[in-house]
Amino acid sequence: MPAVGLLVVGLGASRGVTAAAVADLVARVLGGAGDVAAHASIDRRADEPGLLAAIAPAPLRTYPAAALDAVAVPSPSDRTRESVGAGSVAEAAALLAATELAGPGDEVVLRVAKTRGERCTAAVAEVRPRRPTPG
Repeated sequence: MPAVGLLVVGLGASRGVTAAAVADLVARVLGGAGDVAAHASIDRRADEPGLLAAIAPAPLRTYPAAALDAVAVPSPSDRTRESVGAGSVAEAAALLAATELAGPGDEVVLRVAKTRGERCTAAVAEVRPRRPTPG
């Protein structure tokens, strides 16, 4: 099995989501693969108790809807865009945070597409380190 790069979990959540629902979904999308370098979401969920409790003590990186909406994702949703102003939260937040963590020449890929849980969604992006050029 190839080594896993840095993992970033993007999270979308409805108000009132429980920590247990978020934790269960995160465990499901990670499937035991690697350590999480960052968690990310939309800025309007920066203070969501269930979200923060599920990832504690890790911080939550947050982004405005406009920044998330500018990220190309495989599963945009008109419903999400109508609700929060971005076509994606989980996938876009994961990819945006991973891009910020990536070094020069690193590759950012969506490892797990948007997955639904109870009142939440999650996606996983991976930063794959640049491979040295043989020579």
